[in-house]
Amino acid sequence: MRKLLSIAALLLAGCAANPFNGYDIPPGTTREGVVARMGPPQQIVRIASGERYQYSLQPVGRYAWMVDLDASGKVIQARQVLTEDNFNRIEPGKWTRADVEREFGRPAWIDGVASWNGPIMTYRWRDRGGADMFYWVYLDAQNIVRRAHPGMEFVNFPNERN
Repeated sequence: MRKLLSIAALLLAGCAANPFNGYDIPPGTTREGVVARMGPPQQIVRIASGERYQYSLQPVGRYAWMVDLDASGKVIQARQVLTEDNFNRIEPGKWTRADVEREFGRPAWIDGVASWNGPIMTYRWRDRGGADMFYWVYLDAQNIVRRAHPGMEFVNFPNERN
């Protein structure tokens, strides 16, 4: 019974800070209203207009919401950012790791491979057709983006053996 109550409490706590509720936060909502609806942000970053509250479901989820607030603490916009259109904004040679993390939040993970001399940031996302995808951002030793591209995540494909 204690385990059941513990699980129920965790589920309720998860619902209280569910980032899925953030998609339709209207402009003009106060900072306090955002936190009341979505819970404390995982990260707060400075942007030109004020600050950005980051809510990400990485490493296992495929969505990340950015809530931009003006200098007075009112919402300018709230949006889910792990999309093909947003990833296509990345400019190799110009963007840095800080730029990527400001725009998309922390990645699902960061690793490396023998054929690349630098870290590789991996984001999990879902394309327009509903396919589970990865987006890889390759950084050099100075944390400058050198290349970036999508790839399929085959984990959830059914086994097609006959």
